[in-house]
Amino acid sequence: MDLTPDPLTLQLRTALRAGLAGVPARIELHGSPVTDGVDGPTRAVLQALEAADFERPAAADGLGLGLHAGIVVSEELGRAACGNSYRADAFAADLGVGAPSVALAGFEALPTGSGVTATPRAGGWALTGTATVDDLSADLFLVATRVDGEPVLFPVERAADGVTTQDGIWPPTVRFAAAPVLAADVVAVQDEASTGPLARARLRQAGYLLGIAEGAHRVAVEYVGRRRQFGTRLRDLPAVSFPLARAVVALRATRAAVHRGVWLVESEPLAARTAPLSALAMASETARDVVRTSMQSCGVRAMTSELGLHRYFRLAAAESTRYGDPAALWRMVGADQLRMARSAAR
Repeated sequence: MDLTPDPLTLQLRTALRAGLAGVPARIELHGSPVTDGVDGPTRAVLQALEAADFERPAAADGLGLGLHAGIVVSEELGRAACGNSYRADAFAADLGVGAPSVALAGFEALPTGSGVTATPRAGGWALTGTATVDDLSADLFLVATRVDGEPVLFPVERAADGVTTQDGIWPPTVRFAAAPVLAADVVAVQDEASTGPLARARLRQAGYLLGIAEGAHRVAVEYVGRRRQFGTRLRDLPAVSFPLARAVVALRATRAAVHRGVWLVESEPLAARTAPLSALAMASETARDVVRTSMQSCGVRAMTSELGLHRYFRLAAAESTRYGDPAALWRMVGADQLRMARSAAR
């Protein structure tokens, strides 16, 4: 694994930060903390940079930059506290699903359960349940559920029978009331392959969560550097500076875990195993912890529109379980380690 900074990555980060700096921040205390979706402001930035071509192989008229470029895009979206209009398109591209606009639904129930149940019916299944969704305005929802114990994906049109979207809440949700799907509609079986589409999606999400934590930490450090209390700057008080310093360690360790997972998936797939799972679980916990520390360091102003830290707080709360609860992911990592130890002892 080469730790030398890639000049192309630096240029990509610079271009993304410049573009995302022009996205207006939603600092209202109520409602959605981000503007996302097909017509959201981040979509225009990503289209201007042709981000959809970053991960596409050169043989398919893409730039062939690999998953690493997708991680950079996800991280910068999180750092700017923007909605993630990239992950659904990238995931759909990995699956070979072509649609004008795609949103992911129900992935928060993976890997252990299902928020949306599939009941057998003539010619297929009926979907029932409620799930979080990326974009309510998308033409097509990719719904994660289980059939005969196996996690699968069903494409469901937003205008289909039994589908109701619920706006005005965060995160937005979609409700299925016996929504019919056909047996032939199954897009893919979501296995836990270490290099499959779901593993790649989890690494992108880990990058997004890492960016959320970095953004919150940056806002807190800037504030405590100028805010004075008891005759000195807040950052000069050990009770403030030490937790923020420990957060830097957590951020760097998480960054290493995420990029190690990407490198293994793309360069050493046989050794990847549960690296995407551990990277996502670690990023989820880091996002929660670092955002909480950043909020505490800034006091009551963190909960006002003055700093906008509440955006990161609400994003971390909604996004930290988007592809599975961290505890469930760690259990899967632990189970894999036990299998390896038992196999080695034979």
